[in-house]
Amino acid sequence: MPDLPADAHACLLSWSPPDVEQARLRDRFVTLLEQTPDGMYRTAFPEHLTAGTLVVDRSGDRVLLNLHRKARRWFAFGGHAEATDPTLASVALREAREESGIDELDFHPVPLQLDVHPVPFCDPRGSVNHLDVRYGARSPDGVTEMVSAESLDVRWWPVDALPDLEPSMLRLLDQVRETLC
Repeated sequence: MPDLPADAHACLLSWSPPDVEQARLRDRFVTLLEQTPDGMYRTAFPEHLTAGTLVVDRSGDRVLLNLHRKARRWFAFGGHAEATDPTLASVALREAREESGIDELDFHPVPLQLDVHPVPFCDPRGSVNHLDVRYGARSPDGVTEMVSAESLDVRWWPVDALPDLEPSMLRLLDQVRETLC
């Protein structure tokens, strides 16, 4: 069986945060993994790690977002680890493939951003903090996206005409474009 928590711990310890705030978040994520045996899984309460991927087109001029079914907001693709996920990066890539319907993503395997956000509908015990490890990917030309059961819509947006996004998502978009385009 894969040792996802050990991989996530090593991944985060070796990651070079771009600023003091991201370093603080990395330390928080690492501490959770060290103190919570199931910290990579949704069984951990009141917080657990998640992973996601922001997808742009080859030029970086468009971003693919999903209208989340429960939150009713536009987000990058992402979600919870599964027992069969071997690595933290594989969680992010699997979620992007499942939620976008695009298998042929040019995935950047190094985290680009960490984010913490409360999710009131994740667990019947109450609101949960998602400690989200965020990656980036480029989509090849000519592929067709698909709406998954977790989304109401999946749509390409021009980067100069985006829907209402959280500031951290806008920063992530800049990071993905700078790194991959």
